[in-house]
Amino acid sequence: MTATTDGSTGALPPRAAAASEIPTETTPVAAGTVETRDVAKYAIQRATDHLLSRQDAEGWWKGDLDTNVTMDAEDLLLRQFLGILDETTARAAGLFIRGEQREDGAWATFYDGPGDLSATVEAYVALRLAGDAPDAPHMTKAAAWVRERGGIASARVFTRIWLALFGWWKWDDLPELPPELIYFPKWMPLNIYDFGCWARQTIVPLTIVSAKRPVRPAPFPLDELHTDPDNPSPVRPTAPVASWSGVFQRLDKALHQYRRVAPQPLRRAAMNAAARWIIERQENDGCWGGIQPPAVYSVIALHLLGYDLDHPVMRAGLESLNRFTVWREDGARMIEACQSPVWDTCLAAIALADAGLPADHPQLVKAADWMLGEEIVRPGDWAVKRPHLPPGGWAFEFHNDNYPDIDDTAEVVLALRRVRHPDPERVEKAIGRGVRWNLGMQSKDGGWGAFDVDNTSPFPNRLPFCDFGEVIDPPSADVTAHVVEMLAVEGLAHDPRTRRGIAWLLAEQEPNGSWFGRWGVNYIYGTGSVVPALTAAGLPGSHPAIRRAVGWLETVQNEDGGWGEDLRSYDDAAEWSGRGASTASQTGWALLALLAAGERESKAVERGVAWLAETQLPDGSWDEPYFTGTGFPWDFSINYHLYRQVFPLTALGRYVNGEPFAEVEGG
Repeated sequence: MTATTDGSTGALPPRAAAASEIPTETTPVAAGTVETRDVAKYAIQRATDHLLSRQDAEGWWKGDLDTNVTMDAEDLLLRQFLGILDETTARAAGLFIRGEQREDGAWATFYDGPGDLSATVEAYVALRLAGDAPDAPHMTKAAAWVRERGGIASARVFTRIWLALFGWWKWDDLPELPPELIYFPKWMPLNIYDFGCWARQTIVPLTIVSAKRPVRPAPFPLDELHTDPDNPSPVRPTAPVASWSGVFQRLDKALHQYRRVAPQPLRRAAMNAAARWIIERQENDGCWGGIQPPAVYSVIALHLLGYDLDHPVMRAGLESLNRFTVWREDGARMIEACQSPVWDTCLAAIALADAGLPADHPQLVKAADWMLGEEIVRPGDWAVKRPHLPPGGWAFEFHNDNYPDIDDTAEVVLALRRVRHPDPERVEKAIGRGVRWNLGMQSKDGGWGAFDVDNTSPFPNRLPFCDFGEVIDPPSADVTAHVVEMLAVEGLAHDPRTRRGIAWLLAEQEPNGSWFGRWGVNYIYGTGSVVPALTAAGLPGSHPAIRRAVGWLETVQNEDGGWGEDLRSYDDAAEWSGRGASTASQTGWALLALLAAGERESKAVERGVAWLAETQLPDGSWDEPYFTGTGFPWDFSINYHLYRQVFPLTALGRYVNGEPFAEVEGG
């Protein structure tokens, strides 16, 4: 354990004022009438009170997690497939989906984004299930938009799989995914552990679905979504045999031929082995991996193998999916792709501590108690690559013991270090296990991925089946940075493993001075993660890499003083890197980097702090409709509702109180 010079555990000093001492809502504070520091203190007080008010009685925080309407559409399609879709659910889901439609008739996958073909197809079908007539104006507009972009034939594979379940698409016109994949040894290319954990959990049940090729009666035709209803699946050209695309296209054709001659005993055994793999990974709450897509496909796969809806596995699975439902005040029903209580709680604890909340504040202690209770102390899929590494990490969700992640583990350790807990020995043991586990999960190149070690095979992304999102989990700058920061705080800045991580980060810096953000949008997130890590590990603010990062952040600051970056930077970095409407979370990230680099007195920091103070709402929160979280770069985006609260508060706290652990020895 590292300690500050006064012998404490690195916690920050208490707040300067109690809640009763802050100005009232009738006492407006403008940035132009008081010093920026005083404005920041006032904003901190209001934000702190707001965040404290949102804590659950058990000690955790969780904000809503917005993604896009495909979650809601697929939930209705699942219920239709299982024969359990009811009118109330369909009506509430339809209300939400309808409200997300763009003026041009399409649906986007993030706020203010362009229309997305697959999302629009799925939303349209869901509204048909909810009772919307195809000749209704909003439906005809959507159908026309789909046809103009190639119709269903141009939608992604996963969308066409959903349609194939009802005969709206031919199984023969989908990539083959054989269940025999479950037998591939771990050294063999394209074995299931070559895929990232989220893809692995989805692909295994889909091998059963692909083998069974079920077709349930379609409740209506979808001719209006085809450019040519008489020829809905035009022949696609085959890529040259010398290209990787050509190789895998021909492999898929061979697998279609194999399907016709596959030994049935082997196929049945493979499906049963896949079913055992699925059931072994069902969590205690009935879900799979704590995320909606694997849970949906696992329920379908097991149902196809004869598991009825009253079977305990199925019943628990369906109940877990119900817990992803968020009911809006207007009666609309939104489905979360997953839930983020561990992530939200550790970030909230860090924000509150850095804002000056006393380290032994009862709500911080309660948060620490809850996080300690969420530690995962049994092996999961990660042990395939690290069989001798003792467990000791944290996951993202309420229940996900099979897939703790490196990012959450690093941030939980950083959060626990900020709390003065009445049982310090318990905290020390948990932190020790987390640090040991994270160190053991370092990839051979020196970086850290999110869930697995050396998950870098070049083959999975080339499969015709994988045309949507990332399916591997290579090291990323943001995760690696959080681990390096955590190791530095633990006094391990000079450990050879930490130095390898630092070297990896320095090598990954973009020519313009930024870092790519894998799990947050995008270069602002990457830069806001890396710079604090490098300085915590001992790099001075004068280091060339730090100066390049500072220079980049200053050049992309918006005229209003904030920072923002549109998700289109994943698709077009040259045009969109660091560019977009100012948001509270991204402004917070930029400020965290600048403050860590020693720019506290700079004009850029002053303007950023002023922007946060000026845009804070009366209740102490910030409004942020823009999506700043990332599931898959460009393909799947997230609006974490708590990001708009925790990151501005963290930045303001560090502006007023200084960098956390600044006096830690050994870093």
